[in-house]
Amino acid sequence: MHVVVLTKSTPDTAAKVSVEDGKPTWKEAMVINPWDEYSVTEAVLLKDAHKVKATIMTVGPEEHGEALKQGLAIGCDQAVRVWDDQLADHDSLQYAKVAAAAIQKLDDVSLVLFGKEFADSNTDQHVFQVARKLGWPVLGAVAKILEIDFAGGTIKVERLVEQGKQVVTSKLPIVLSVLKDINEPKYPSFIGIRKAAKAKVPVWDLAELGIDIGATQVTITEYKEPPTQEAEVEIIDGDSPNDIATKLADKLMEEKVI
Repeated sequence: MHVVVLTKSTPDTAAKVSVEDGKPTWKEAMVINPWDEYSVTEAVLLKDAHKVKATIMTVGPEEHGEALKQGLAIGCDQAVRVWDDQLADHDSLQYAKVAAAAIQKLDDVSLVLFGKEFADSNTDQHVFQVARKLGWPVLGAVAKILEIDFAGGTIKVERLVEQGKQVVTSKLPIVLSVLKDINEPKYPSFIGIRKAAKAKVPVWDLAELGIDIGATQVTITEYKEPPTQEAEVEIIDGDSPNDIATKLADKLMEEKVI
């Protein structure tokens, strides 16, 4: 019985990203994808509660290895990095093919976890594409795993939807994307950091996975910074709060805001 959590390194959400020589760049160090702090923690919690193996995996070059190290330091049993030069400009469908093949290469995987989305691309389509390639059911926006029976092959989860909460049951294996409500993130201990630093992470290429990723279906043609927005600020004075509110309302109606 095996839980796999997929992650990557991304720029910190507070990092200032700019476009230089046609490519996005930033000065700050990369961090584990912020949404994955919850999925990785959930994998470790499930491992401890159910005595299953937890593997953290990434598809990416060496710079994404730090995210794997953090997962190991938190408590994952092993890490795997998948990379090949042919993946340099991969799209989400090629990512899904590679991730699914790597998951199938592992033994007895019952559950695959993702964070809500990748912060650098603000997308979660890869979650559903991986599930499709595996041929497994998929549930997004999972706020809580209510019950899971690895031996019996069943799971019950609580999802957050626009109308409220939804309780869903499914058979294993399954792919889930989880929200930050699911737990309080675990952080590496000193012993965990030392253990992770010594870990040897295997790197699987396309030949080892035995797959052909095919041609890229989506190509990024250009990166642009958003146009600079200019604004004017006007301070409204008055003799009283009511006077200020009246002047504000008049101004808003004059500008046809209300």
